[in-house]
Amino acid sequence: MEDQPKTQEKQFAEEVGIVFEQTGMPRMAGRILGWLLIADPPHQSTEQITEALLASKGSISTMTRLLIQFGLIERLSLPGVRHDYFRLRSDAWQHMIGRGLTGEITMVRHLAERGLELLGDKTPATRKWLEEMLDVYTFLEQEFPALLERWEKEHQKGSQIVKQGR
Repeated sequence: MEDQPKTQEKQFAEEVGIVFEQTGMPRMAGRILGWLLIADPPHQSTEQITEALLASKGSISTMTRLLIQFGLIERLSLPGVRHDYFRLRSDAWQHMIGRGLTGEITMVRHLAERGLELLGDKTPATRKWLEEMLDVYTFLEQEFPALLERWEKEHQKGSQIVKQGR
């Protein structure tokens, strides 16, 4: 890669930032993640990220801490180098899905239960939407762990679904 990121690479980082923002996360966190997905070398210093994304060191510092807390990136140091680097965690996607979606599924199921408690013995037509919501999220809560386990087994076998044409 050149010293200055190419326009397409910057655009990719921006696209990841927008997707992150649409899920309720800070756009800058997504931009950093997007950059680390395509960076060469895969570990980048704060200065490299700042330069690539044209962002402040303070913003990069705050958002890298957030991404570390979410389990998506990790900080590393190299022998003889006085500053830290950041890179994607090898299990970033599994961690994000397992932590994020599992918790969200449970939260929504709890909301449906609470809503049904509030409705008491209202008519079936009034309870219909919350009952369906409860059914869907109860199903997802039961089935999602098995899906994640299946993914882990496939991943350990070296499965690359993308190469298989999905």
